[in-house]
Amino acid sequence: MKRAELVFIPTPGMGHLVSTLEFAKRLLDRDDRLSITVLVINAPFALATNHSLVQSIAASDTRVRFIHLPQVHPPPKELFFVSVEKFVTDFVESHKAHVKDAIINHVLSASLPLAGLVVDMFCSSMIDVAHELGVRSYVFFTGNAAFFGFMLYLPTRHDQVGMEFRDQTDPESVIPSYVNTVPPGALPSFAFSKEGGYISMVNHGRKFKEADGIIINTFYELESHAVSSFVEDEIPPVYTVGPMIDLKGKTPSGNDQAKYQEIMKWLDDQPPLSVVFLCFGSWGSFGESQLKETALGLERSGHRFLWSVRLASQDDIPTDAQNLEEILPPGFLERTKGIGMICGWAPQAEVLAHVAIGGFVSHCGWNSILESLWHGVPIATWPIYAEQQTNAFQMVKDLGLAVELKLDYRVGSGELVMAEEIEKAVKRLMEADSEVRKRVKEMSEKSRKAVIEGGSSYASIGRLTEVMMANNT
Repeated sequence: MKRAELVFIPTPGMGHLVSTLEFAKRLLDRDDRLSITVLVINAPFALATNHSLVQSIAASDTRVRFIHLPQVHPPPKELFFVSVEKFVTDFVESHKAHVKDAIINHVLSASLPLAGLVVDMFCSSMIDVAHELGVRSYVFFTGNAAFFGFMLYLPTRHDQVGMEFRDQTDPESVIPSYVNTVPPGALPSFAFSKEGGYISMVNHGRKFKEADGIIINTFYELESHAVSSFVEDEIPPVYTVGPMIDLKGKTPSGNDQAKYQEIMKWLDDQPPLSVVFLCFGSWGSFGESQLKETALGLERSGHRFLWSVRLASQDDIPTDAQNLEEILPPGFLERTKGIGMICGWAPQAEVLAHVAIGGFVSHCGWNSILESLWHGVPIATWPIYAEQQTNAFQMVKDLGLAVELKLDYRVGSGELVMAEEIEKAVKRLMEADSEVRKRVKEMSEKSRKAVIEGGSSYASIGRLTEVMMANNT
């Protein structure tokens, strides 16, 4: 039997690692002719959770081999908080020589032929390494198809305009992968970045066209408009392979184990579809004024709630709030004792799967959206960073699969989302017979069908593996 090796190069970040490693496992489940080596870029400061994730997957699935690349001195920490896109792009690119050495010394030296490199969306510079080694390259795009279309649009627009977007003063953008024209407020923060974020993403968008295929963590039934918009000759073949989500979640340990059991026991005691879950991702946090407004909005909504509270710290790294009695409105914790639970860390995948959950107030990270759709839980949109504004816009305006709380909120803006807005959105979100809930339920069934035999993503993975095996050197 002819066999081949694939080398995966993920970006060090939870949102990227989870779906990338899930895809690696899915490929191995589908085609036992493939072997996979993951080159691990060791994350700089504050991202230590990546290491534990890699360790747990390495222990649970021995089919995937991990090679840790040598530590590289990261760009200045200040750049991370000015433009995370520029920071990550530069940090990843500084590993090019190490990536090439690792492939030559640990992969090409083995007996299996190399079928190609699978590079994360932030690792487009590694397409050069594939060219140098004479092998094929595939981009694994952890965002959605519409946002991939935005990335392709960036260099086209830049060649005409030559500068970043301007907040509020620019006209709405006509981007083929979106049904509606996109207002400036719904664009990701990097689109306005004069500190290197914008031009870094323009360059990624340009580089993607040099790949031999684009693998997107979505499914055709969810984004048929976006997928059908990729008609230009220079766009590589697109494979929709999602949803790639970690349904089991990470096994909690230590202190998290006790928190996990407390949360799940509390949910077990709540009626079906009665709880609204608020959770904003690994980098989602708010100041004290916003926490007060959110508390008031939740209380006035009258709905049961599970609220993952993360406080913005001085160095912008979210922390679990310790002194909630001092931060939240006087008497709030006492008044809501019977109907609400506040936690720091939350096991999001397991919470969304619980029958008690009836709605999800989310930052609209793409993994979170896919998890929520899979479990049939409608979302109220509260984007914070990265491409979350664009995701929120698409979910509300293009797809009708979410309730609008905010579309254009962004971290650092100083905007305060008032209690009245939160109350109103939560009430709409929790309506038992709303059109959004019905549409989400239908999309949930489609997402589950997409990944099983006969489904669109199942077929797409089959086409991809055949292409990979046919072209291995």
